[in-house]
Amino acid sequence: MEWVQAFFVAFGVIFVAELGDKSQLMAMAFAARYRPFPVLAGIALGAAAMFALSVAVGAVLGVALPTRAINIVAGLAFLGFAAWTLRGDDDEDEEAPELSNRSVVGATAGAFLVAELGDKTMLAAITLASTNGLVGTWSGATLGMVAADALAIVVGAVLGKRLPARAIRIGAAVLFVVFGVALIVEGVRG
Repeated sequence: MEWVQAFFVAFGVIFVAELGDKSQLMAMAFAARYRPFPVLAGIALGAAAMFALSVAVGAVLGVALPTRAINIVAGLAFLGFAAWTLRGDDDEDEEAPELSNRSVVGATAGAFLVAELGDKTMLAAITLASTNGLVGTWSGATLGMVAADALAIVVGAVLGKRLPARAIRIGAAVLFVVFGVALIVEGVRG
């Protein structure tokens, strides 16, 4: 069965590619600040959307992506995430838990979608989709990313219980700035 082989190839490639990647650090930062399940749900949604796009591009266009522009836009978005993280949510405790969870899922999904645009995992999925089954590539890549980032969520949740909220907020903002600047530099150098 072609889709089973595509699933396992994509799962393995993406899982290994994600180990130590910026998305794992983002997962830790989000999990240190928010409850793990909404963070994991956001990662799953962002990964599913990004890999759906990757598979579609891989099926239609191959590997012709304007990665320079994507990296610059993603870098600017990361700088925005840093500002948002530093500003914080002072009224966070006053919101209903459902709204707060939805906000965390949405913010996490958006951050992961933008962060992975043009990243090696997206390009790997495009390449895999151009030669393997689309459904297997999409599902394997999505679950590979979720599995790798779930490991980071566990670490982030543990750190979140041990570190003061201010330290977590500053650390997360610094990570976003570092990744944002790196993406912009990569996009400009292209």
